Amino acid sequence: MSKQTRKTIIAGNWKMNKTRKAAQELAEAIVAACAKHNDLPEIVVCPPFTALPEVLAAVKGSAVSTGAQNMDYHPSGAFTGEIAPPMLTDLAVKYVIIGHSERRQFFGETNASVNLKLKAALEHKLVPIVCVGETLDERESDLTDNVICHQVAAALADVAIESVDPIVFAYEPVWAIGTGKTCEATEANRVCHLIRSTIDGYYQSSQKGAPAAEMVGNLIPVLYGGSVKASNVDEILSKEDVDGALVGGASLTVEDFLPLILSAQKRKQGSLSKGAV
Repeated sequence: MSKQTRKTIIAGNWKMNKTRKAAQELAEAIVAACAKHNDLPEIVVCPPFTALPEVLAAVKGSAVSTGAQNMDYHPSGAFTGEIAPPMLTDLAVKYVIIGHSERRQFFGETNASVNLKLKAALEHKLVPIVCVGETLDERESDLTDNVICHQVAAALADVAIESVDPIVFAYEPVWAIGTGKTCEATEANRVCHLIRSTIDGYYQSSQKGAPAAEMVGNLIPVLYGGSVKASNVDEILSKEDVDGALVGGASLTVEDFLPLILSAQKRKQGSLSKGAV
């Protein structure tokens, strides 16, 4: 893997919101707003499956990419209600969210299934955004680091170091998602750094003698997600190890989403002071 600058990424997870028409209108509004700015970060919108064709058409030729919110790891088969990786690539979807805490909490997603989906995404040339994060009980029991390290290592099981280049990780503390609570920026940065260290530890035997700047953990973007909004995004993105944000509610209107994109633009350009606001 060659030395590179980590991407700055703002990804909007629309969750179970927006009809096809509403999704198309939002995507068109985001594209129009972004067209007024240069040197933008990587921008990703992840609508419901039903709206993917409309959103893909709306963002075509723009600075905005499209992602799916989930997928199955099987290429096809008798799995009622699921979406296979080739179905996404057939639409020209670029990204896919894997292991979101809501999938883990409500739909039985496990570390093992996250690993299978990650490997399937890489096999089918999709860019996986792999979510990890602890619950409130785990944080209050001082288990945050153990949970994060275990989730990261489990996601990467049997993934060769030569294959990790496209992967994006997202630290999403479960207790901060949709609650209005935000992890303090310093703590978010610490955990994002822990994710990098865990990646490096997992591939330690393959990286002996590599300069620190070229260690694989230093090359993978790590995002923060959890009640990110205009009032806190600058502080979060000023941190050295936070490369962007995976955004929920604040991605559902262009008025809320654009300030996050412009904050990430400042990070990309180096005009956000790293580690201090």
